[in-house]
Amino acid sequence: MPSILFVCTANICRSPLALALFRQKISNDPDASLWRLDSAGTWAPEGEPASGKSQYLLSQKGINIQNHRSKIVNPEMLRSFNLILTMERGHKEALQNEFPEIKSKVYMISEMIGKRYDIQDPYDGTLADYIKMMEEIEHIFDEGYEKIRKLAQDRAIEASS
Repeated sequence: MPSILFVCTANICRSPLALALFRQKISNDPDASLWRLDSAGTWAPEGEPASGKSQYLLSQKGINIQNHRSKIVNPEMLRSFNLILTMERGHKEALQNEFPEIKSKVYMISEMIGKRYDIQDPYDGTLADYIKMMEEIEHIFDEGYEKIRKLAQDRAIEASS
């Protein structure tokens, strides 16, 4: 089963939004029910809801993430996903250094479109900051969707063999 874990710092702004947007994007694919998707944070407080601004922006797209609760990454979680997409270079480096066994499946989300830049954390920012963050993630999903799917599916096949 292909699986993707979206990772940011606190798992309340970027990664839950990315998870929700990707889930919506993949929902029309014939194999959507076979995918396992989740999000977590490198320094997440346990059990916090998604930020109000992330919830608001997604609600404008008909997506409800009111039930989201933050969680911190752990070794078992990281090992169980085929592809791990981080929002920042620091997230990628921290995960690869602390968990070298998962190094090959960790990417910055921007690498899915052949670039290497951070998705800025809008926490405590304006609604415009959140909109910019969401638009960057949507752009990556629009341009890099096939690459993301292929990476996750190829790694799922490798893991099962």
